[in-house]
Amino acid sequence: MKVGFIGLGNMGSAIARNLIKAGHNLTVYNRTRSRAEPFASLGARIAETPSEAAADTEVLMTMLADDAAVEGVIFVPGNAIQALPAGAVHVSMSTISVALSRRLTEAHSERKQHHVAATVFGRPDVAAAGKLWVVAGGSSEPIERCQLLFEAIGQKIFAAGEEAHAANVIKLAGNFLITTVIESLAEAFAFGRKSGVDPHTFLDILTNSLFPGPVYQTYGNLIASDRFEPAGFKLPLGFKDNRLLLAAAEEATVPMPMASLIHDRFLAALALGLGESDWAAIARVSYDNAGLRKEVAR
Repeated sequence: MKVGFIGLGNMGSAIARNLIKAGHNLTVYNRTRSRAEPFASLGARIAETPSEAAADTEVLMTMLADDAAVEGVIFVPGNAIQALPAGAVHVSMSTISVALSRRLTEAHSERKQHHVAATVFGRPDVAAAGKLWVVAGGSSEPIERCQLLFEAIGQKIFAAGEEAHAANVIKLAGNFLITTVIESLAEAFAFGRKSGVDPHTFLDILTNSLFPGPVYQTYGNLIASDRFEPAGFKLPLGFKDNRLLLAAAEEATVPMPMASLIHDRFLAALALGLGESDWAAIARVSYDNAGLRKEVAR
């Protein structure tokens, strides 16, 4: 397929490489051109503007950091929505607000284009292996049209329903659940450490009995090792997702007290100077609260 791809950060670069490997014809754009240049040797064409990436494509895929970045490439005059052909599909893979997802659906519909929200679960190493879990929301016909693209990047594709924004709700809820796992692991490890239990022994027992899932294994290892750099998913991005969740929950009049607690954990971690760390570094707040940080650092 002819694909325009915008956003070549850690996740976007891994996804774009797998699409090229699968034989799709990519035109790539990134605000920092140096991130796009390596793709020329892989056979991709480098676009100079978002509109150039969107023009003459069957599918435009965006993988960007936040609402402002998506709005900047899609809605700013002269940008992608004006260049995307009628009938083409915009696959938004970014973790964005539910409100912006609805706006994208309306705006693309007005121009006889299609909007599919295809949010993903998985860290950059999972993306590089082509093993993401893809959650696709939107009308069935454009989703079916993009099936080969999703199969090139994911191990399983889930249908979220006819409303594109449902995929964004699921993504925000899923990320919220990950943060509650991180927080509960942090508190449990702080308790174990303070009681003289080796953290890796503790982790081995937990993940081979009650909690064998990949989230517990991945984040449990980071917390047990107190190793949050280099970041697979930077802490400020996790904080952004938490704020989006709380805003959507407020709009839906759904109290989420755990999400509010996690919000304060993110804020405390940023105050400790952990802005370049993995979002799992909120665990250091629990270590600090238990008086363990100097002990862990030794």
